Amino acid sequence: MERTPESIIHRASELMGAHSLTFGDIRYIGTDEEDFYFEKGILKTYASVMGQNSVGIRILCDGCWGFAGTNDLSDDSLAYTVQRAHDNAKHGALFKTAAQKVKISPLSAVNIKHVQKIKTDPFTLDRERKMETLLAIAKKLDGHTGIVFNYFLAMFNKEYKYYWNTEGTTYESTRYQVLPMMQVIASDGKGIQTRTYPGHMSARTGGFEIIDHFRFGENIEQIVKEANDLMNAPYITDERADLIIAGGHLALQLHESVGHATEADRIFGMEISYAGKTFVKPEMIGNLRYGSDQVNIVSDSTIEEGIGYHGVDDEGVPGRRTDIVKDGILVGMQNSREVAGLLGTEPSSNMKASHGYNIPLVRMTNFSLLHGKAGSLAELIKNTEKGYLLDHTKTWSIDDNRYNFQFTTEIGWKIEDGEIKGIVKEPTYSGITPEFWNSCDAVCSESEWGIHGTFHCGKGEPGQVMKLSHGVAPARFRDVAVNIRA
Repeated sequence: MERTPESIIHRASELMGAHSLTFGDIRYIGTDEEDFYFEKGILKTYASVMGQNSVGIRILCDGCWGFAGTNDLSDDSLAYTVQRAHDNAKHGALFKTAAQKVKISPLSAVNIKHVQKIKTDPFTLDRERKMETLLAIAKKLDGHTGIVFNYFLAMFNKEYKYYWNTEGTTYESTRYQVLPMMQVIASDGKGIQTRTYPGHMSARTGGFEIIDHFRFGENIEQIVKEANDLMNAPYITDERADLIIAGGHLALQLHESVGHATEADRIFGMEISYAGKTFVKPEMIGNLRYGSDQVNIVSDSTIEEGIGYHGVDDEGVPGRRTDIVKDGILVGMQNSREVAGLLGTEPSSNMKASHGYNIPLVRMTNFSLLHGKAGSLAELIKNTEKGYLLDHTKTWSIDDNRYNFQFTTEIGWKIEDGEIKGIVKEPTYSGITPEFWNSCDAVCSESEWGIHGTFHCGKGEPGQVMKLSHGVAPARFRDVAVNIRA
């Protein structure tokens, strides 16, 4: 008889009870994935990986964490995995001084069940119907004058999670995410230009209805025209300029220069070699002016429409909203129970792992720039005498301290006297993180605020790829370097 996740968790908890420990948790994750990838109107790659089930065991013993994970859910494997997690903690503790011993504050138990509501389950929808809908978009994307290459992809993910810990907390959830995107490449034989829709932060929560939500067919003509027009568009020649950055690209700017920089494990050297550290130091919390008083940033795992939603994170902390930057001042960090103790603050519910066999890390969930009071994007453009509107990420680079950066977008629109006066190709800007966010003098209002998501945030060794969201509204930044001579 097939074992249920609950019975697997129960058996693992019995095995864990035979060991001495301060704290322990067990996490079962089952995922289904289905991916479609089309090139030039033809299905190029199809992948379906169903029933990826795994368990992670984490034990705190003698002031040290021990972890082990497995996708073999037999009794023998569970016993071995629990033993290995305990042994890892015991052996690791031998190398820790008294001052290095891990301490966590206890939390009250919570018991939560959550099933995300969607309109159309992509994993029960007939495959032929899915193919018909997606192939129609791919075929419509193909065959346009000036376009030498195009692709369309749609990735569907379902995650079931069952979490248990020794404090009595349980969390059972089912979540769905979709990442659809299309791109065209234009060429005149001398160079190429790309246009992507809806951009590289196109992941959303939901079912197959997300495909209809983006209205791909209605946006093909526009990106084809823009890709061809970019071939003859000018570059920005200004050395410095005012920039309005729209949501699709601002989400990545937020992700790279604030999101990763405020993951507190980086402060203490728990994450360095793979994804870098941070310029932020503990003494900066409450004192550093990270941005202007228009900048308010939160980590909020309670936003259900965001990919980063959870009722409980992967170490038993209930979902919550934590202020990171308030009125421009750095006031908080994304952390874990261990790191919260080191900082003398509360845990922020940011410990997540990609699969059961992965150890939880401090990760972004729904990391957002709150809306301001600058009105609509059209109103912000009207109130900008001279500058550029930028969107749709092309390339990006940031140092391992999350301090110096350079970004290039696919397209920009020149603004003169509050009106759009044409496009520019590959607008590039650079800056220093606190200086850049301090140059923000306006953020659009709530009507322009929206959630953007990714399936591809990498961190850790061995590497993990996390799905998460960013809420942003278009914002204006004054006097930004847009030329390498600046």
